[in-house]
Amino acid sequence: MKQDQALRAAFQTLSEIAIIGQLADNALRQVLPEELSVAGFGVLNRFARLGVDGESPTKLARAFQVTKGAMTYTLQQLEALGYVKIEADPGDARGKIVRLTRAGVRAREAAIAQVYPGMKRMLAVVPAHEFAAALPFLTKLRQVLDAARD
Repeated sequence: MKQDQALRAAFQTLSEIAIIGQLADNALRQVLPEELSVAGFGVLNRFARLGVDGESPTKLARAFQVTKGAMTYTLQQLEALGYVKIEADPGDARGKIVRLTRAGVRAREAAIAQVYPGMKRMLAVVPAHEFAAALPFLTKLRQVLDAARD
């Protein structure tokens, strides 16, 4: 493939991924409980997906590529709902550690249960083996993009 064709294909692929992200966020927003934002769900999902015990607000802000102020706002909402607990960092007197609570785990599980019907409809059109086939490429692309931002 010629370089200009390769660049167009890469750009088109990233454009499709961006559109899919917007559509997925909108679909998620429609099924989440009113009090839980897409950003808040993302935080809950990160803790569950990575299995981390706790992270600093600064690390979370970097991971989501948002300002510390935006992450603080999201974390305050999650804390008010009882989904996370924000504690003093025992290793840094000025720092904080965010931990997922049992209520946060339950809220994430309930949100995922609301997402499953839409996913089942999608799987009726796009077979599971196609998702499985796309996953290695998408994982590699995410890793490349993630490494490039640091």
